[in-house]
Amino acid sequence: MTLIKSISGIYGTIGGRPGDTLNPLDIVRLTSAFAQYVHGRKMVVGRDGRMSGLMVRNIVVGTLMGLGYDVIDIGYASTPTTELAVRMVGADGGIVITASHNHSQWNGLKLLNHNGEFLTPYDGKEMLALAETENFCYANIQHLGQLTIDETFNQRHIDAVLNLKLVDVDAIRKRHFRVCVDTINSVGGIILPQLFQALGVDFEILNGECTGAFAHKPEPTENNLLGIIGRMKQEHFDLGIVVDSDVDRLAFICEDGTMFGEEYTLVSIADYVLSHTPGNAVSDLSSTRALRDVTLQRGGQYFASAVGEVNITAEMKEVDAIIGGDGNGGVIYPECHYGRDALVGIALFLSSLAQRQCTISQLRATFPDYQIAKNSIDLNPDTDVDAILKKVKDRFSKDKSAHISETDGLKIDFPDRWVHLRKSNTEPVVRVYSEALSIEQADHLGNELMHYFYNMQKDLVLNKFGLNNNLISHNYRTSQAL
Repeated sequence: MTLIKSISGIYGTIGGRPGDTLNPLDIVRLTSAFAQYVHGRKMVVGRDGRMSGLMVRNIVVGTLMGLGYDVIDIGYASTPTTELAVRMVGADGGIVITASHNHSQWNGLKLLNHNGEFLTPYDGKEMLALAETENFCYANIQHLGQLTIDETFNQRHIDAVLNLKLVDVDAIRKRHFRVCVDTINSVGGIILPQLFQALGVDFEILNGECTGAFAHKPEPTENNLLGIIGRMKQEHFDLGIVVDSDVDRLAFICEDGTMFGEEYTLVSIADYVLSHTPGNAVSDLSSTRALRDVTLQRGGQYFASAVGEVNITAEMKEVDAIIGGDGNGGVIYPECHYGRDALVGIALFLSSLAQRQCTISQLRATFPDYQIAKNSIDLNPDTDVDAILKKVKDRFSKDKSAHISETDGLKIDFPDRWVHLRKSNTEPVVRVYSEALSIEQADHLGNELMHYFYNMQKDLVLNKFGLNNNLISHNYRTSQAL
């Protein structure tokens, strides 16, 4: 069982003992700490379709009212909808009850400031320190908060998307798109049909019931999408669209049932935006080089940030970027708001396809073709990730062709490929992302670094107990490909 606290929010498996999972006592403690740190009077609460959502919602809302907060409960709502709602009502903050792409036994709290944006690392650290003290002061009977239920924000979110200058509603309607959509039995099944109807798009929804009983793993990667891929191959659709449980991640499928590439969600939308409004773009260190390439081609500057939405948005503000996001299918378009938003991404993508009068596979062929491999290493509670990454850095710092960044974990950039190792913000794993001109090269590079990581992990464990490691070679050699 697991409880993870990070810049992306607080996530945990449901049930178990306090301190180890996301259970009622910890939900009260963390909600109290957040509300008291915000020190306001009004809070927005939204939730995705998870089966534990009602239980968590009731505890969160009751705790906030007990602290004297007036709560606006917007019901089933995506993360970006909740972010917009905070701004629309002038709230002091917001809580999104979701575990994003994690499995159904997980839930979590994404915490938003008064701008509807994630807490900064500093604010998050201070809030978590307050949670440890449990130094809370609850309201007396005369000052309890009030609850308002307002389920109008899905439509208000759609209206905001339709009003964006680069969303070409007329062109989309004239194109008469037919799309197949997988909404993973969560809130996407509620809001996306409304969006498609407003855009005049013919659609078929798979896994559209908002039950929280996910039909497959909710992360929108190819291995989890065999159902919609099969459906795309059986029937004629112009494209497939996939979102995760809280609708901040977005992936597309080509008309022939092949993946457009989750990394290329942001690349394609950024290319469309930059073609109309030249400027700068930002993605994180684990995202494809293709965004850098198209940004430079459009006359802008590209910048890379640490992984995490709050880090991306901070960098975007710093360099005045007009588009940003990450390779997990997250699109951040400040013209609407500083948050990953699948609805914004869908509307801009369909506008691009409609204006170019091409198929989705033809659009994909216009971009630089990199291949990325995404792997992970499960962590033991006592794994010293920093010590291992230092040894990896020492090994590759001797290679003059490698540029090494320690902005977030360890990224090793070669002229024609790169690999990034970093501790996950949402799961007890080390992410190992690698990119090259072929998937074979990307896999090989990733596997080389994973093998090296495992060897270093064994070395550190044996050294900890004063054992001589005669079985593990200290002369590990990378392949000629490096």
